[in-house]
Amino acid sequence: MARPTIEDVARIAGVSIATVSRCLHLPDLVAAKTRDRVLEAVRQTGYTLNTAAQSLRQRRSNTVLVVVPDIGNTFFSEVLGGIEQAASAAGLTMLIGNTGRNRACEDSYVRYLLNGRADGALLLAEPLAAWFDVPTANDLGIKPIVTISEVGPDHPTVAVSIDNAAASQAAVGHLIAQGHRRIAHLTGPASNILTGQRLTGYRRALAGAGLDYTLELQGDFGVASGRAAFALYRAQAMRPTAIFCANDETAMGFIAAAHHGGVRVPQDISVVGFDDIHFAQSFIPALTTIRQPRAEMGAAAMRLLLAIIAGEAPASVRLPFALMLRDSTAAV
Repeated sequence: MARPTIEDVARIAGVSIATVSRCLHLPDLVAAKTRDRVLEAVRQTGYTLNTAAQSLRQRRSNTVLVVVPDIGNTFFSEVLGGIEQAASAAGLTMLIGNTGRNRACEDSYVRYLLNGRADGALLLAEPLAAWFDVPTANDLGIKPIVTISEVGPDHPTVAVSIDNAAASQAAVGHLIAQGHRRIAHLTGPASNILTGQRLTGYRRALAGAGLDYTLELQGDFGVASGRAAFALYRAQAMRPTAIFCANDETAMGFIAAAHHGGVRVPQDISVVGFDDIHFAQSFIPALTTIRQPRAEMGAAAMRLLLAIIAGEAPASVRLPFALMLRDSTAAV
C-alpha cells in the first residue's frame, strides 16, 4: 500500500497543500474549523512526515522558481532580467511560473517546491507570499522564499521593495510645487497592497499642503482603466488640473483618451505615472513618473535567496526610488 502523502491530506480535508503545511507547522495561523478538518484527514490517512524524502530534498537542484502573477505586465520584464543575470552568475537556472493570480496555479507551485524541484522561490506578488506562508525552511522541506515589490506590514518572508508611500508623496508633491491644487488619483486594484501604499502617499501629500480637494478614481493597473478614468474626469463639475496614476499603464491609457477627447497634456491636465516602464520615456508626451530600480530589485532578491540557501539570515532590503521629470507635467 502506498504511503499517504500531503496531497492526500489536502484532498480529504478540502484545502490546499499550503494550508496543510501551515496547519502542521504554524497552527495558530489557521482557523480552528480548518485545523480540525486537516487533523482529521491526517488521522484518516495515517500521514506522517517522510524523513527519508526530507533528506533527499536537501540535495541542490540548481534551479530557482520565479512565480509571476501576470507575465504580460510590462513591469515584470526588467525584474526578471535582473533575476536572470544574478542567477546565471551563480550557475542557477531560472524557471518562470505564471499564475494569472489563479489559486490552483499557485498551489501547483507550492507542490513544486515540496517536491524539491527548486532550491528556492522568488515571488513577485504579496498575495502569493501569503499563500506560501511558511518558515524559510521547515520539516516538510519547503525551500527559501524571497518576495519582490508587493510587501505588506506583516510580510512573512524576506523581501525587496521600495517605499511606495514616500514615492507617491514625492510624485504628488511635485504637482503641488507646480501650483496644482486640484489633484486626482487613479488607484490600482483595491485588493493590491501597492494600491493602499500609493493612496496613502497621495493623501499625505495633500494633507501636508493643506489641500482638501480629493478625487480618487478606481483603476486596475490596466490601460483600459486609464481610459475609463478619463471619462470620469470629464464628468467632474470641478475638474482636476493634475492626476497621479498608480502605474504607468493607467497613465498612458488616460493620456491616450485625453488626446482623442481633445484635452491636452500637460497644458490642460498634468499626468504622473509610477514604475518608469520601458515605454514611459518614448511615450508622447514623455511620461513624468516614479522610477523603481526593477533590474536591481530582481538581482538583490536573487542575492538574498542565495544567502538564505547558504545558511545565512539576511534582512529585507528597501531600495531607493527616483522621480523622473519629463513632458507630461507642467505648471498650472
